[in-house]
Amino acid sequence: MPDHDAPAVSQDLQAEIVEAAVTSRRSIRAFLPTPVPRETVERILAAASYAPSGSNMQPWKVRVVAGAAKDRLVAAVTAEHDAGRAQERDFRCYPDPFPEPYLSRRRATGWGLYGTLGIEKGDKAAMHRQHGRNFLFFDAPVGLIFTIDGSLEMGSWLDYGTFLQNIMVMARGLGLDTCPQAAWCSFHSTVKEVLEIPEDEVVVCGMALGHAAPDAVENGFRPVREPVAGFARFLDFD
Repeated sequence: MPDHDAPAVSQDLQAEIVEAAVTSRRSIRAFLPTPVPRETVERILAAASYAPSGSNMQPWKVRVVAGAAKDRLVAAVTAEHDAGRAQERDFRCYPDPFPEPYLSRRRATGWGLYGTLGIEKGDKAAMHRQHGRNFLFFDAPVGLIFTIDGSLEMGSWLDYGTFLQNIMVMARGLGLDTCPQAAWCSFHSTVKEVLEIPEDEVVVCGMALGHAAPDAVENGFRPVREPVAGFARFLDFD
């Protein structure tokens, strides 16, 4: 609970704190084994639940896995991945083909990460191993699987994004890191089977949560962000 007797924080300092949490968020791909207490995860999810949603529908559903439950999920999906048995997704995640400028951005990020890891173009075995680390939650102690009622439409999916962002920003506020993972959607049937998720729910994505491994080379990779002038137009400003 907030301490109402605590000194007021200036608006500038509040903005700096929020900005630091937002701008320090990055997709971490190597975590320490340091446990994250359940109370901390609950605190993150409680704060994230204040995300806006149309008519307050709150379309998000979360399965949080750690310990043996996480191990079972990791083992089942890793086996499917290594056997090359990816499943057709319940929804289209990306366009086919990719138009520009999105194709160039995607390639720059992919090859930037692989280059950081020393994976050369054409090394399919190394690419497969690195992609498979998704299904270890990149060794994070906590994994989250997000689902949505399959009857809901695009508006609820847009709302879901605000919830996911709140989780990642709140995690940063607590000194934790995350990696949102669309990769889990390619094994949605296995995920549903292991976690006993009803068939009428759609797997939206997964997320790794924990403490970033400070010396992992992959955590030093930083994708380039488009400047504001590249995506925003200001009308009728002085």
